[in-house]
Amino acid sequence: MSARREWLRLALGGGAGLALGWTGARAQPVAALELPQERAVPGGVVLIPLGPAAQEPRAEHEGVPLLVVGDPIAWTAVLGLALAAAPGAGEIVVRRDDRPPERLPYRIAPHRYAEQRLSVAPRHVELSPENLARHERERERQAQIVARFSRPLPATLRMRVPTTGPRSGSFGLRRVFNGQPRNPHSGMDIAAPIGTPVVAPLDGEVVDIADYFFNGRTVWLDHGGGLLSMFCHLSAEQVRPGDRVRSGERVADVGATGRVTGPHLHWSISLNRAMVDPALFLG
Repeated sequence: MSARREWLRLALGGGAGLALGWTGARAQPVAALELPQERAVPGGVVLIPLGPAAQEPRAEHEGVPLLVVGDPIAWTAVLGLALAAAPGAGEIVVRRDDRPPERLPYRIAPHRYAEQRLSVAPRHVELSPENLARHERERERQAQIVARFSRPLPATLRMRVPTTGPRSGSFGLRRVFNGQPRNPHSGMDIAAPIGTPVVAPLDGEVVDIADYFFNGRTVWLDHGGGLLSMFCHLSAEQVRPGDRVRSGERVADVGATGRVTGPHLHWSISLNRAMVDPALFLG
């Protein structure tokens, strides 16, 4: 152990408890915790060192709580960047006990995702008033889901691929239909036959199962700390709301429901209410 870490260990009341992580804060030692790959671009993840503290610091970004991991020797805030985030400077707010709040900076680098321009029949891009109203209701429901911030926190931030099949590099892809831009693609598509098992990429709780207009049959898993997975276009679900599942446990089957052109799994990850690239969380 370095002299600095030994000094911190003693100053923070070190002993056998530190070797096992700070159990009171439900955290993992930094050396043992697997973090996502850092990529400070829209749709990416930023890892912001918070330094040592006896208790887990509280961090937030624009009023939204952030996932904080580590131990009393070194804490880290894990910040998800929305695809709509503008390049440039930003900051998070950190609170420790009764001390004044700290503001820690970060920077977002510019990144240009692929763009695809398509000409299709108007009926494929123009929603009826009924379908538009349904979509708005479903969007509000999903906004409530991603606003969750639960405990326990995840024991690791490295995930397994939820199904077998070729993975597309479509995250962030912006499609323009008949000259009308649509929102960027906010997940990873994995091609697989209907009925292929979909497994939990990380431990979590099933918090929503629904049949959405665009996403088709969908399952949401809450992994804790504002980190959630969404699986779309399913043919069947193997779980119910409230179930707790372990990494690798089957939760659903690949399908072709919703607005799709063929069977595949759409997998999205939401971190502090921002859809981020799932590839950053894969080992």
